[in-house]
Amino acid sequence: KKGLSFLFVICCSTFLFAQKAKVLEGDWAELKGISNYDLVFEYENLEIPNYDSEEEFLKDKMKKREEKEAGAGEKFKASWFADRENKYEPKFIESFNKRFDEGEVKVGMEDASEYVMKIKTTFMYSGYNVGIKAQKSKVDAIISVYKKDAPDEVLFSVKYTKAEGTPVYNAGDRIAEAYAKLAKTLAKTMIKKSA
Repeated sequence: KKGLSFLFVICCSTFLFAQKAKVLEGDWAELKGISNYDLVFEYENLEIPNYDSEEEFLKDKMKKREEKEAGAGEKFKASWFADRENKYEPKFIESFNKRFDEGEVKVGMEDASEYVMKIKTTFMYSGYNVGIKAQKSKVDAIISVYKKDAPDEVLFSVKYTKAEGTPVYNAGDRIAEAYAKLAKTLAKTMIKKSA
């Protein structure tokens, strides 16, 4: 019985610490009444575990792939950057928008709103899946909201840490799942705190 109680506490702790949110500026109430956001994604100064910089990470991964197959390094680099527009960003948009009914709240990249929601990724871990063993991807991001004509006047800002993705086989898809989780958590909190 004690063993089960301990296991329950561990499971709850893991769930609670899996993804954290810390408001940096403003309040969730600042978002009340805003029904449309134009998204901006930023990846500058991205932190990657075990590397001093994204450049160092790419150099190492490209070298290892190039040693196995000519051209594989450049292919990896190209997909690393292309996945942002092709996978992460669409996944975030899809996951966020499906939490709301038509006409409630929507995010997109159509340049159709006076409000901007900036997703600045500060940390990225791709995780892995080697069949018998897998590790979830993780993303940290600062999400800021401001009026398009006043980008220096942040209305609201929140930092999310450890948004975890499903450990699927493809690295880009694993990271995309972390963005889906990030969007889901953000949308649910907005519904709860700024409705």
